[in-house]
Amino acid sequence: MLNRELEPEVMDTTEEATDYDAMNHDEVNRKFVADLLEIGLPGSDVLDLGTGTALIPVELCRQFEDCRIMASDLSANMLDLARYNIEVHGMIERIQLDQADAKEMPYADDMFHAVISNSIIHHIPDPVVVLREAVRVTGPGGLLFFRDLMRPADLQELDALVQTYVGDENEHQQSMFRDSLKAALNLDEMRAAVEQVGFEPDTVQATSDRHWTWIAHCE
Repeated sequence: MLNRELEPEVMDTTEEATDYDAMNHDEVNRKFVADLLEIGLPGSDVLDLGTGTALIPVELCRQFEDCRIMASDLSANMLDLARYNIEVHGMIERIQLDQADAKEMPYADDMFHAVISNSIIHHIPDPVVVLREAVRVTGPGGLLFFRDLMRPADLQELDALVQTYVGDENEHQQSMFRDSLKAALNLDEMRAAVEQVGFEPDTVQATSDRHWTWIAHCE
């Protein structure tokens, strides 16, 4: 069994941001948004935690007209590229960028109808802190929709995932993906984390060979 190996919490070098943005996330992002919309947004105000270069907010706005998104990230370099992506796609009136720490957010209680996140959890040493904050800023009846990488069981599985999904990318991009897989929670760890913030463990499910997804509604 692979032990969790933390990676830096913030991807804040220009090389990291640029290489991340250059990787082909289209299929993963479309799947994330499609699965989110299949559940249904309970309102128009959405917070995207760890937005990176804002590719998911852009995709969500393309598929769903009735939403306004706060796209939050701690990395200044990621947000610089996010600003470019938002402008290119004509989304500046619907997506607001904010440099904020997901562990201690500046947002009011119950502020959002939905809090979504793709791949923030593996960056956080203690994910429960972020989950508690996400619950705090989600209003009654609001949706929590988190997806992230799932740590593989052993090095053989790790190598296979790297080859399958980033085998054609450059060496640095392959290294980033490998490190992210090592830093990810496995299914049992994520289930234990959501249980600590008051949700049933089975609200977390494996949804691909490399992802878990947490879907829950606030009371």
